[in-house]
Amino acid sequence: MKRLLSIYQYAAPIVLAPLSFLLWKREYAGNLKLTATAWLIPILWAYIVPGIGTNVLNVWEFDTRLRLGRFRPHHGFVFGSATAMIAWMVHGPPSRDLWDVARNALILCSVIGFWNLLYEVKALQSGILRVYNQPWADGRDETAIALDYAPWFFGGFGAIYGAGIGLMEWLEGRGALSMPIFAAAFGVVLVLTLTVPAGGYVLQSIRRHGHWGTRPVKRSC
Repeated sequence: MKRLLSIYQYAAPIVLAPLSFLLWKREYAGNLKLTATAWLIPILWAYIVPGIGTNVLNVWEFDTRLRLGRFRPHHGFVFGSATAMIAWMVHGPPSRDLWDVARNALILCSVIGFWNLLYEVKALQSGILRVYNQPWADGRDETAIALDYAPWFFGGFGAIYGAGIGLMEWLEGRGALSMPIFAAAFGVVLVLTLTVPAGGYVLQSIRRHGHWGTRPVKRSC
């Protein structure tokens, strides 16, 4: 498994990054504002959130040959291109009302949350990823370690990402997606993907473990 994931982390971005961009661009008939929302947000998220989690908070660590501190520099494209491809695969007709926006959020919350939970478990089992959270300190298995953070970070991201895609489509369908509105909406969606899942995880960690979960937890002797 470790060898397979080691190959995947380099092969997937090379193949999926340009392919997912081209597929989304075709999906939107060359509309680069909609394409940027669907393709770029997961890439940016996967640089910012794991970058902070590894090299600032030291809660996560990648054990790969190519690293910057605890972070692999290509991680944004490992997660982002695969996520953009998954989103494209489940994408339906463009959102025309707020119900469609909500439905898109629910679909991507479920799909991205599910598949990334499985990936995290396998990455932890293979040793490519290490997470020093409370379940790890308690000596629990990789599934428990991943379940402590993955639903909020990946399911929460998927919900806001899906809603963001739907919102942009809805605005474009109403002829309201001018460049200033696009820039503002893109920024809001990105900020929400960065803050809401992290905030939900912190509240959950306080309730479950009595601490914020934003620092490595030492194993008891």
